[in-house]
Formats: sequence, structure tokens, C-alpha cells
Amino acid sequence: MAARAGLTAERLTRAGAELADEVGFDRVTVSELARRSDVKVASLYSHLRNSEDLRTRIALLALEEMADRAADALAGRAGKDALTALADVYRDYAREHPGRYAAAQYRLSPEAAAGSAGVRHARMTRALLRGYDLAEPEQTHAVRLLGSVFHGYVSIEMGGGFSHSAPDTQETWTRVLDALDALLRNWPAP
Repeated sequence: MAARAGLTAERLTRAGAELADEVGFDRVTVSELARRSDVKVASLYSHLRNSEDLRTRIALLALEEMADRAADALAGRAGKDALTALADVYRDYAREHPGRYAAAQYRLSPEAAAGSAGVRHARMTRALLRGYDLAEPEQTHAVRLLGSVFHGYVSIEMGGGFSHSAPDTQETWTRVLDALDALLRNWPAP
């Protein structure tokens, strides 16, 4: 990254994503990226508007990476197999890229959100739910439930909240997915 001629918004975004994984998404700024890249802050401002622009770009990258993984994992799967595959994408991504995972939760502007891979995530989750025969508005409730459970579990696990007791977190994760599958198969009538 030290070669200024090689600076591009895409390279800076990727370097910012790596920085997020290393130090935490909340600590990513243009100044910190410049310091880590051994370039002057002014050199980065010709590619990035500000730290919010950098964070937005990292969030969009993370959503895209996760959507690509989810699409691969879901291909040819339905029902509980699809549910487990999607859930594992979120959990594995968070473990491998904790800063990027945090970035994927970043509140985007309505314009950025509409053009993001977040739309693909919602479509894939809705496709998974069609296998459970859920139609609107119940599908939206179920999308929100799955997102809440996946993110909540992963966040607590990554924060060490489950490390103090047995059983192993993998065993609990499997039971959580079993319970979600049972719930989705027996979704309560409105």
C-alpha cells in the first residue's frame, strides 16, 4: 500500500476491511488507515470522502462477501439444510472476519442500502422461507426473527458470553437451528 500510485478506492476499502478485522470496525478511520498504510492522510482523500465513506465502503464489501458465500452455500438446498447453511455462513464469516462482520451491521443510508448486497441477503432468506411455505406478511416476521437469532447468537458467542459454561457452543448452535427449523415448520397463525 505504500506506493501512492497504487492507491484506489477499492484497495483502500480492502485495506480498511483488513484493519477492521485487526483492530475493530469502530476504530477504522481515514487517519488510522493512512498511518497503517504509511501514506499521508491527504493522499487518501482523493479516493475517499471521509471516514464515514470508508466505513460505508467496508460495510458494502462485507455484505457482498457474505452474500456470495450465502449464495454458494444455499445452492441446491432447501428446508433445514438451507437454514443451517445460511446460519453457518453468518457464524463462520463473523469468526473469520470480526471487523467486517461488525461492518455488515453498519447503518447505511437508504440509497446505499437499496444498492447493497443486503437486498440479496433478504431475497435469499425469503427464498429459504418459501420452503417452509411462509407467505407475507409472515415471511417478513420470519426474516427478522432469523436475522435477530443469527446476529444475537454470534455476537454473544464472539463476546465470550457462552464460554463460561457447558455445553459447547457448537452443540447449542445446533439445537438453536433445530428449534428454528421446528418453529418455521409450525409457524403460528396470525
